[in-house]
Amino acid sequence: MSFCHVLLCALAAALAAPVVDSRAELALAKVVVALKPDKNPEQMLQERKTLSDFLSKKLGKPVEVIVPLSSSVIIEGFANGTVDLGYLSATDMILAQKQNAGQILLAGEIDGRNSYQSYWLALKDRPYNKVEDLKGKPVAFASKTSTSGYLIPVYDLKRKGLLSEPNAEAFFGAGNLFYGTGYVSAVERVLNGQAEAAAVSYYVLDNDKHLTIEQRAKLKKVTEQGPVPTHVIAVRSSIPEADRVMLRKALEAMNENENAELRDKVFTSKLVPVNAEEHLRSIREALDFLGDAK
Repeated sequence: MSFCHVLLCALAAALAAPVVDSRAELALAKVVVALKPDKNPEQMLQERKTLSDFLSKKLGKPVEVIVPLSSSVIIEGFANGTVDLGYLSATDMILAQKQNAGQILLAGEIDGRNSYQSYWLALKDRPYNKVEDLKGKPVAFASKTSTSGYLIPVYDLKRKGLLSEPNAEAFFGAGNLFYGTGYVSAVERVLNGQAEAAAVSYYVLDNDKHLTIEQRAKLKKVTEQGPVPTHVIAVRSSIPEADRVMLRKALEAMNENENAELRDKVFTSKLVPVNAEEHLRSIREALDFLGDAK
């Protein structure tokens, strides 16, 4: 076999071989992760440090975990480049998409499903057993953009024929709506007697992650509504695909058995890829009735 023949064969083999990305590290000098302010601040302080340490080790770069006052700050951070990853509700994600600021990287999976239920909670001694019992009563929503703590509960009133306009005061009464900065702030309104019921995610009552045992013991589920698309981890739209892959792999490593406890404390459930359009479909339909949830 001639030298030229050997050279041509080697060249052909090289061209046929798959292209491998030789870059060994993240292009980002630092990663900023923003979490929703929906838990006890002291509890979130420890979670922030543990998550920062975990992701820093996986990515080989400094990771700062912050807790802004609202999800709108996270979306603004995507837009101006100061936030790279954000933990958002499905409703927040739609707002981020509208601004072309963020895209879904991963979504939560609970018992094999990408959805869960919203609860109305009240004190155990209150005579409420269905949402109709709350008509004309002061209530607390988690926030004006919360999916399980506002959008789905109000849209459920429309589906039940209890509300014909996109204004919850038409059912609960003028001046009877309180909007918090997360689940805990809404439930505290019930516990201190300022509201008769609070709209939150199921896990606020069912799981030991947001409230103390004593707080949960005072509460009951009045009713539930859903399904609610699970929360998502969104990535800033301007981050290159190669970095997105590395960020996704680092987060998916939290699904490994030894990391599952941290994952569940911070993100509630398993993290999986989803079809963004399908995941957000039900929320888009609800927003056709309620507008942009602002």
